[in-house]
Amino acid sequence: MNDISTAVPSRLEHFPITFFATTMGLGGLTLALRAGFGAASSLHLGALALTSLVFLAVAGLYLAKILRHPAAVASEWHHPVRLAFFPTITISILILATAMLPVLPRTAALVWLVGTIGQGALTLAVVSGWIGARSFQHGHISPAWFIPAVGNVIVPVAGAQLGWTETSWLFFSAGMIFWIMLLTVVFNRLIFHDPLPGRLQPTLVILIAPPAVAYIAWVRLTDGNDAFGHVLLNLGYVFAALVATQLPRIMRLPFALSFWALSFPVAALAIASLLHAEVAASPLHRDIGMALTGVLSALILALLWRTFRAILAGEICQPE
Repeated sequence: MNDISTAVPSRLEHFPITFFATTMGLGGLTLALRAGFGAASSLHLGALALTSLVFLAVAGLYLAKILRHPAAVASEWHHPVRLAFFPTITISILILATAMLPVLPRTAALVWLVGTIGQGALTLAVVSGWIGARSFQHGHISPAWFIPAVGNVIVPVAGAQLGWTETSWLFFSAGMIFWIMLLTVVFNRLIFHDPLPGRLQPTLVILIAPPAVAYIAWVRLTDGNDAFGHVLLNLGYVFAALVATQLPRIMRLPFALSFWALSFPVAALAIASLLHAEVAASPLHRDIGMALTGVLSALILALLWRTFRAILAGEICQPE
């Protein structure tokens, strides 16, 4: 009995902030299904329900960790790599708000407001941590550092539709400038320094997300199909092609929660392609978007199955 009673708190103590990447991936799938099949489709509504339940479960467990093991949470906050994953909480909230918007507009507006305030606070806290008194090394840098920037450009996706135009432009501007700065830093690390550790290799796929999400936000803000939007969308395709050359090596690595980093960027590119198909009346981009949605669906199923197996095998929530 004592072994059982002490095992659960121990597992809770090591419940990682990276678990919120699962809700980002599921939320991305929800939005891709809505873009491909409509807000009233059973696929979108079912995925929205699943994403909401998983987010509540993950958030509940992490809240319990905050209450019972605050030192472990503080350790994650001061970890040079895991620090960048804290905004996955507010990004998940913003994605849920965007997914809820067509079916529960009042709830979506409240959820979006909570997510936006939290995203702003976390962005300031994370960036302040980067430029504060702590010393970061080249080995601490990874594409996961894009996560705070990506979170900012998600704000306008629903914010522009809710009427928060100036706030949406503020977050879009912040996201774009941080993306440009971090892109240089990350490529410097990838080219001139040691390769990423195995567990961080899947985060290379995050390179796709910033331009893809930025395209969606740009269209929502400008309500148009212009040259800058084309540049953003095609940068998403460029990074997707670059990442594709690395996938055979990445897929041979042992499973870790970081593999969920594959899901949201694919979702973002699928949604961006489907949105461009709509605004530019492009059948080719709809075909690309639907193909990516199919790939994303298979990827999410595989990640859910592998995560479930890892939980049963006790491979997750272990000290590192």
